[in-house]
Amino acid sequence: SLIQKVLKSEKDTSTNDEWLVEITELEDVGDGYYADYPSRKRKSKRTLRNLQYIAPLAASFVRAEDAYKVPRDMSVSPPVPKPSHPSYKIEGYEGPRSEPINEDVVMEDFEKYGQLKVELIKNAAIAGLAGTVITELAKGLEDAIIYAAGAAAGVGYLYFLSIKTDTVGGNDAKMGSNISNVRFVLPVLVLVAIALRNASLGDANPVVVQQGASAAGFMTTVSKEQFGAAMLGFLTYRLPLFLSQLSPVIKESAGGLLPGSAGVAMQMAQKAKEKSAAAASASPTPFGENLVPVLLICGPPGTGKTSLITKLIQEDKEQRFVLPKLVDRVADGASFERLENRGEFLQLDSSGRLGLTKEAILNAAPSTTTASTAEDDDASSSTTKQVVVVDANVDLAKKLVSSLSGARLVGVWIGLDSLDKFESRLNIQLESGDLVIPADETKESFMRAKIREIVQDIEYGVVSGIFEFTILNDEFDESLSKLKNAAEYCFK
Repeated sequence: SLIQKVLKSEKDTSTNDEWLVEITELEDVGDGYYADYPSRKRKSKRTLRNLQYIAPLAASFVRAEDAYKVPRDMSVSPPVPKPSHPSYKIEGYEGPRSEPINEDVVMEDFEKYGQLKVELIKNAAIAGLAGTVITELAKGLEDAIIYAAGAAAGVGYLYFLSIKTDTVGGNDAKMGSNISNVRFVLPVLVLVAIALRNASLGDANPVVVQQGASAAGFMTTVSKEQFGAAMLGFLTYRLPLFLSQLSPVIKESAGGLLPGSAGVAMQMAQKAKEKSAAAASASPTPFGENLVPVLLICGPPGTGKTSLITKLIQEDKEQRFVLPKLVDRVADGASFERLENRGEFLQLDSSGRLGLTKEAILNAAPSTTTASTAEDDDASSSTTKQVVVVDANVDLAKKLVSSLSGARLVGVWIGLDSLDKFESRLNIQLESGDLVIPADETKESFMRAKIREIVQDIEYGVVSGIFEFTILNDEFDESLSKLKNAAEYCFK
C-alpha cells in the first residue's frame, strides 16, 4: 500500500512523524475468510488512514477458499478480526526504503533499447524497399513511387514514436509527446501530395469525377488504387514487427512441423547446439557439472515424508545426505533480521524462528576430499559427494523451481493412493494435537478445506513435470527402500 508522510506546520514542535497509509477493504465471505472485491469495486474500497491508528492482522491466504483467513475475537458478538499486535511500531520509522538502482544494469538496458530501436527502423526501411521493388514489377513505376512514399511515412511513424518513448518519465516528456504526434499526420501528407499531383495533371487526372458529385474528400481526388498503394506502403512497418515476434515460435516448433526424418534431424541439431553452448559456458567442478545436486522431497501434509527423510539420513553410513543450514533468529538475530527485511527467506518454520534461504540450500553440502593410500604407498585423493535434502511443501517447491539457480533438482513426490487415507491421517493428527481446529471453524469445514488443499497439491505434483519419482507411502519400509533408490540418482 501507498505510505506517505504528513507534512507538519511550522508551529508543530512534536518530534514524532505521522504517516498516512492507503488500505483496501476486504469482503467478509464468512467463517473468518476475507476476499478481495471485484476489480470494479476495489477502487471505491480504498481509503487513507493514519498509520498510528492501524493494527496488523496475521492473515494467511487459503488457496482452497481463494480468500484470506483472519483470526477473530470470539469473545464478542459478532466476532471481529483480532490484531496480532496493538499497533505498528512507528518510532524512528523513516518511510519506505527505495531499492538501490544498479547503474550498470540501467546502462546495459539503455544500450539494448537503442539497438532495438535502430533495428526496428532499419527493418521497416528494408521491408519498404522490398515492397517497392515488388510493386514496381507487379503494378508499374507510378504505384511503386506511391508505395515508397507510404513506406517512408511508416518509417517516419516509427521514428516519431521513438521520440515519445525516449522522453517518457523525463523532464521533456510533454514536449516529446507533442512532437511524436506528428506521426499521425504523415499518412495524410502522403495522400495530400497524391491529390495535388492528380489535380496538376488536368485532363490526364486518373480520377474521374462524376457530374454532380461533390469535390470534397480524398476519394474524389485520389484513386482507389493510389489509396491502396499508399496505405499498404505505410503499414509495411508492421510486417517486420510481426515477424520478429513470430520467429522464436517458428524456431521452436519448426522441428515438430517438418515431416518424417527432416523434423527429427532438425530437433537433433537444435538439441546438439544447446548442449554445446551449455558445455562451453559451464565450468568444470569435482562432480563433472556446474550444478549442486538437491534432493527435493515434496508432497501433501500427512504423507509421512518427514519421517522418511529422517530415516534416509540416519541410515546412510557414508553421511552423503545433509539438511539445509537454517538461519536462527535467536542465535544470529542480526543476519535473520537483515534477510527478513530483504525478503530473502524462502520459508519460515511454524514458530517463525528458523528461516530457509537459497544460500542455505546451495552451501549445505560442500564436497569433502579425503586421502586414500594405494598398495604402492602413492597417495591419491577421492572426493565424497554430498547431497542436500529439502523437505518441501508445494509452495516451497514452486519457489525452488522458479528461483533456485545453480542447482540440479531431483524431485521425489510422496503421496497416498486415496483421499480416504489422507482423511484418516488428518484425523490422527487432530487426535494427537499436531493439527488444531481454529476456534471459529467446525471440524467439517476444517477437513473440507484441508482436502481441497491436498487435491490442489496432488494436481501440481501430476502436471508440473518436475518429479522424476513418485512414492505412495502405504508401507514405510518399502517406501524407504524406494526413496533410497531414488536418492541414488543424485550421484549419477
